[in-house]
Amino acid sequence: MSEKRDFYEILGVAREASDDEIRKAYRQSALKHHPDRNQGNPEAEAKFKEATEAYTVLSDAEKRAAYDRFGHAGLGGAGFDFNNAGVGDILSHFQDMFSDFFGGAGGFNGGGGRRRRQPDRGQDVRVELTLTLAQALTGGKHEVSIHGAVSCETCHGSGAKAGTKPETCNQCRGTGQVTAQRGFIMFSSPCARCRGTGQTIAIPCDACRGQGAVEKQRKVLVNVPAGIDTEQRLRVPGQGMPGPGNAPSGDLYVDIEVEPDSHFERHGNDLGTRLTLSFAEAALGMSTKIIVPDGREVTVKVDAGCQPGSIVVVKGEGAPRLDRGGRGDLHVMVAVQVPKKLSKNAKRLLQELESELKGEGEAASAS
Repeated sequence: MSEKRDFYEILGVAREASDDEIRKAYRQSALKHHPDRNQGNPEAEAKFKEATEAYTVLSDAEKRAAYDRFGHAGLGGAGFDFNNAGVGDILSHFQDMFSDFFGGAGGFNGGGGRRRRQPDRGQDVRVELTLTLAQALTGGKHEVSIHGAVSCETCHGSGAKAGTKPETCNQCRGTGQVTAQRGFIMFSSPCARCRGTGQTIAIPCDACRGQGAVEKQRKVLVNVPAGIDTEQRLRVPGQGMPGPGNAPSGDLYVDIEVEPDSHFERHGNDLGTRLTLSFAEAALGMSTKIIVPDGREVTVKVDAGCQPGSIVVVKGEGAPRLDRGGRGDLHVMVAVQVPKKLSKNAKRLLQELESELKGEGEAASAS
């Protein structure tokens, strides 16, 4: 390759091509011309080297700008010598780039270095919290019990004995991943020696045996907002299982279950209850007070002549909204109690009332 061809022409893209278009074009060319797929074909090997050189320039913003302005002369001959390098040298030198293209964990980060694998966070934990209707309406702090791993207090979660500390794994060099090349494709897997953490422990902590965590029953205080309802879930960050080493802990998820109430029903943010009146109270109308589950005293006004089964709605006296946008309504269904036993005097009075009501009805129809 004494006379270099235009890099855009090599990859078959326009000069204004995007980074994604350049990346896609190179991947297709590299797969097509790789020597493993073209045994004994020097022309394919040359095209593979040509495409790789083009991509290393056009995928770098600074090199691409210099190339666009000055051509091959703008690169000054610096960098990797593709002319005199063999395919094996190229694969070795640009291992991270090929790993990024074909599923490995070592990604191309612009400088040719391998990213250090970040330790996994701890597992999330899910528990159920059962509340009474009163507790759900008032909210407040409630304890939930969790049985599981907690960070070891002796080694502060490092897993190493006091006075020592974890060491960088010499097998994966702290990346937590090992790679193996099969032809053109790079495969990676978690390092077996450090189990993907990137660190090894020479002298384990006696308390946790190098795990960094111990099994323990613990209680977590959960802040329950007023107005919470069944099947809603709360998230408590960082209260799940501890991560390996000093990795972040997982989260705690609390599923809410609200017990049925013997006197009140809940429908979203509305509350419903039943109010039993005597015939006289329903006929004459009345005002009474109801204590709702969260302890508030609500005044309910029943108009004269209220019929059995009627619903009295008291605005803004239901369950609090989670967005703090006020409350739902209180729905009061009126029931009229009919006495099963009557004294002689009560019967006489009712008969007189019946006659009076009939008389009023006849007079009204006559007029």
